[in-house]
Amino acid sequence: MAGLVGGYLLAQVLSVALVAPWALPRADALLVAMQLSFGVYAVAAMGAFAARTARRAWVVMGTVTMLSGACAWVAL
Repeated sequence: MAGLVGGYLLAQVLSVALVAPWALPRADALLVAMQLSFGVYAVAAMGAFAARTARRAWVVMGTVTMLSGACAWVAL
């Protein structure tokens, strides 16, 4: 569950956080960030399935998602 839901949330929040710092037009930056989110989702899912416990997977996924959300909130 952490790999599917947590990875999806992380990928979406991180793509929003990555839009602001790019020196591209907003639409192009969004497209680049969305393309990168596919890789982030794959890595997050692999990390969740490689974690020793489900709790550790959720804690790591939640922490990274919250930090990405904070960065997105500050940047935008």
